[in-house]
Amino acid sequence: MRISTAQIYDRGVDGIERQQSTLSRTQMQIASGKRIGTPSDDPVGAAQSVALAQAKNRVAQYGANIDTAKDALAQNDSVLGQIGDVLQSVRTLAVTAGNPALNDRDRASLAADAAGKLQELLTLANTRDGDGRYLFSGYASDTQPFAADAGGAIAYSGDQGQRTLEVAPGRSLPVAYNGSAALMQVKSGNGSFAAAPVAGNAGSGVISAGTVTNPALLPGDSYQLKFNVVAGATTYDVLDVTTGTTVSAGNAYSSGAAIDVAGMQVAVSGAPAAGDSFTLAPSSSQSVFQTVRDLIATLGTVTGSMAGNAKLQNGLNGALTNIDQALDHVLAVRADAGAGLHELDTLSTGNADRTLQYDQTLSRINDLDYNQALSDFARQQVALDAAQKSFAKVSGLSLFAYL
Repeated sequence: MRISTAQIYDRGVDGIERQQSTLSRTQMQIASGKRIGTPSDDPVGAAQSVALAQAKNRVAQYGANIDTAKDALAQNDSVLGQIGDVLQSVRTLAVTAGNPALNDRDRASLAADAAGKLQELLTLANTRDGDGRYLFSGYASDTQPFAADAGGAIAYSGDQGQRTLEVAPGRSLPVAYNGSAALMQVKSGNGSFAAAPVAGNAGSGVISAGTVTNPALLPGDSYQLKFNVVAGATTYDVLDVTTGTTVSAGNAYSSGAAIDVAGMQVAVSGAPAAGDSFTLAPSSSQSVFQTVRDLIATLGTVTGSMAGNAKLQNGLNGALTNIDQALDHVLAVRADAGAGLHELDTLSTGNADRTLQYDQTLSRINDLDYNQALSDFARQQVALDAAQKSFAKVSGLSLFAYL
């Protein structure tokens, strides 16, 4: 087979270039510490590396969302905790107001203190986050959620939405609570029904908050206990206000004795006057603001008469019951925020584990085995040197050297 001088040069140069290319690629791998510099180095490994990098980036984005959600829920929890502290202070005021040693002027001072607590609650309810958005306005985060009207009643202006953030594939957590659900929808009374005196009672009768003795018997109707006094003997009738019927009549009254009505039990103490009445109605929703306003109004009650003293005591009993409901309600919202924070901690730990796994897999695919690479580099240097020297020898051959 004939080999021309041109072929000798072409093959020699081609061999040297291949060896130089191989050596250069190995040198680049050693310098970068990566086995795959371009997809052609390992097409399958490069594809796996891209997929793993994308998965890791998704985990990183969820991690950023988790951090944002933690900050938001922590602020919600903090503000709700402060609201709970204010309500606890208001409860202390209500308990203090029940001290018989206090007079009307003393209770007026307590009312002023309670009014300050109401303004503090309003300020907390209108808290903004670090981005200037209102915490408790739902989706309408630029709208101030709470404001007092000319009469002092506080209304909610946000919407019913609940802002959420996706913190894991298919898992979204609330990062804010709308003020309607958090502060405006507190059950009145004991949570099942509310016991209260009718305005205008003239006697000294005071009704308890009551308890539910048989939930299955609660029909949802409103009832009235109407008292009658004849010849010094006190009796009461039980009326179903919803249906307009008399449930029972002429029941003997004993101060402090239990009165059972349709699965509800209350106690009336003192001496109700003829015509005095008390209502038992299903619990309705009441805002924490209205609960404090009712207490303020109660603290302004003029005492000194049997009816005035009873009105004050009934008002304080109702206020304490409603404040306890408000505290439980706010605590339940805080508990939901706390559960969210706990879940976020769990998700954050899981994300850290997944990130570590992705890093380990990516390292196995991409990172260079330095021992192998240095061995290959030394071998490729020898091969390149041999190729260069052999080409120099072959290219230097000539027939004239043998003449």
